[in-house]
Amino acid sequence: MIGIGAGDPDQLTLQAVRALRSTDVFFVLDKGEVKADLVGLRRHLLETHVPEGTYRVVEARDPERDRGAGGAAYSSAVGDWRSARARLFERLIAEELGEDESGAFLVWGDPALYDSTLGVLEEVLEHGAVSFAYDVVPGISSVSSLAARHRTGLNRVARPVQITTGRRLAEGFPADADDVVVMLDAQQAFRRYADQDIDIYWGAYLGTPDEILDSGPIAEAGPRIERLRAEARERKGWIMDTYLLRRNPGER
Repeated sequence: MIGIGAGDPDQLTLQAVRALRSTDVFFVLDKGEVKADLVGLRRHLLETHVPEGTYRVVEARDPERDRGAGGAAYSSAVGDWRSARARLFERLIAEELGEDESGAFLVWGDPALYDSTLGVLEEVLEHGAVSFAYDVVPGISSVSSLAARHRTGLNRVARPVQITTGRRLAEGFPADADDVVVMLDAQQAFRRYADQDIDIYWGAYLGTPDEILDSGPIAEAGPRIERLRAEARERKGWIMDTYLLRRNPGER
């Protein structure tokens, strides 16, 4: 499992490049025509760092997830999707990987941060139909890339930073952290805090040619981000973004 960063071929670590060059088969999940450029970015990474003719790419359609499920049904929908992925991974490993070959899944950002691939591979092993050993190569996450692009730290002196999801942020701002990184926010939960003294550092398509950045007090930057986000989603059909919220401690 190789963390490939947020999209920029130059952000791969030397360890990741060595792992790429020692891999025989790369498994790439196709998320449909709308997100075809995600597959293209992976192929570009391989073409940049791995000699031609030394590997195979095996594409498979990623199982659909019920994104409309909410409340108690949300965890169930995610569990069903992960199990469907596990069955797919099991088939790919059994049918496409030779006994003496090595295979790899290319994971956006870092495999340890809001990514399901580790859990899915463990489910495959627990099922017992195929057996394998695997290593995890860390990558530069979108969170690290976001902070670097905005030239800021994630935390302040002697203060914690919390990483959460848009779904959690919509339930309330964390009580014990003033610096909060938000991922997987399809509903733009930051909007509910526009009346508070909170700055936002936002980025979309980080590490790719389509990268977009904006920052400032939510009251001022929020409407710009909503507009930029809507325009980008209309143009590309999908969006991947994350942001850091920085609250004045006096707002608690």
